[in-house]
Amino acid sequence: MRNIKIVIAYDGSDFAGWQVQNDQRTVQGVLQEALARMHGHPVRVQGAGRTDSGVHAIGQVGNFKTDIDSIESHKFRDAINSYLPFDIRILASEVVPERFDSRRWAKARIYRYYIFPGDVGLPHLRKYCIKIRRFPDMRKLNAMASLLVGEKDFTTFAAKGDSNGSKIRRVFSSVFYTKDGFIVYQIAANAFLWKMVRSIVGTILELEGAGGTPSDFRAIVEGRDRNLAGSTAPARGLFLEKVIYGERDTF
Repeated sequence: MRNIKIVIAYDGSDFAGWQVQNDQRTVQGVLQEALARMHGHPVRVQGAGRTDSGVHAIGQVGNFKTDIDSIESHKFRDAINSYLPFDIRILASEVVPERFDSRRWAKARIYRYYIFPGDVGLPHLRKYCIKIRRFPDMRKLNAMASLLVGEKDFTTFAAKGDSNGSKIRRVFSSVFYTKDGFIVYQIAANAFLWKMVRSIVGTILELEGAGGTPSDFRAIVEGRDRNLAGSTAPARGLFLEKVIYGERDTF
């Protein structure tokens, strides 16, 4: 048995998230169906992050055990893709140590959220960003975002029903920047709570638009009360960009 690591990209628009659910189309479910067809028996795929319904990925990571010895590890990419629909692709595959677990071995996950500021958005991008009519104060956005860096209790940004026992997470970086006409919010952390990134984006944008200050945002974070947060930003603007494993990887 070999342990195969895969890097996965998907358009989350028509998926009910990563994790297998009864009577729902999920990324994990579609991958496992493809691998079962290849292997002739069930194969479980472990994922590095459980993206929510409608969330996309460019650098999701997974791993699975295979008893097929006729395919070189790097060729699993093309072999699996031949069984997959076009809204999910394997970008790379390699053999890893038997103990490797894509979720437990991950040191950090990086997410990006895309915002288009302007009166008219391009139709082909409507499923991959949100549109706002104004251009916000980037200095104020970053003054707020920087307050999230460090090990903190993120109860304020956890969706109601979040099943995590601890709401403490370590954020390594949190920044807004502009790129190709978009405002991008990038955050790297050891792990995330349910809908945490979308809640952060929605809260910061609403607060900045209402004339709020970084001090106001600090009070929201430290209040540890979900009722203090703003709206949860739509899933369509969020991408799982990369999963960090090695010390040489960067945020």
